[in-house]
Amino acid sequence: MTIRLGDTAPDFTAETTEGTIRFHEFIGNGWCVLFSHPKDFTPVCTTELGYMARIKPEFDKRDVKIIGLSVDSVDDHRRWSNDIAETQGTAPNYPMIADADRRVAELYGMIHPKALNSLTVRSVFVIAPDKTVKLMITYPASTGRNFDEILRAIDSLQLTARHQVATPVNWQPGEDCIIVPSLSDEEAKVKFPGGWETKKPYLRLVRQPS
Repeated sequence: MTIRLGDTAPDFTAETTEGTIRFHEFIGNGWCVLFSHPKDFTPVCTTELGYMARIKPEFDKRDVKIIGLSVDSVDDHRRWSNDIAETQGTAPNYPMIADADRRVAELYGMIHPKALNSLTVRSVFVIAPDKTVKLMITYPASTGRNFDEILRAIDSLQLTARHQVATPVNWQPGEDCIIVPSLSDEEAKVKFPGGWETKKPYLRLVRQPS
């Protein structure tokens, strides 16, 4: 299955380390990050899951639930959690989906055609409260992800969902934003009474809306 930005995230029921979930019910009225791992007891994933556990409070502050997935069993996930706690200092404090039949992995296109057919690639999906997919990033199995960048992207997604702005290259929270081209100058005067800097008619910088 091919998922595109703006598509509704496929719903599913699955067993996890925290019990059975229905995915859309799990998301609820907030945001969600679904991220896959090639296999349990693998080195790069071990570092990733430990890091996600350490920065989970940052996701909580943004009303974002996080949930992982691999093709192994709940029992394997739980045994692996002990290794993650031992080597990374923090065990996973979020659910991990057991996807032994690869049903969820196939739904989300996580099985790369040129990789081993029993393993998922490192996929990340950011899903909005309306259950649509707002961001997708796929890494090869050999490359660990930058979850700080995922947080930065979520900050941008949440900001731009509330205000008629976009965020420029390398934007960080608190920095200037771009007024979207679809907003006329007259409309922008109402929305941004403090004014903005016009670099070009299509490039108008404004202080980040609060």
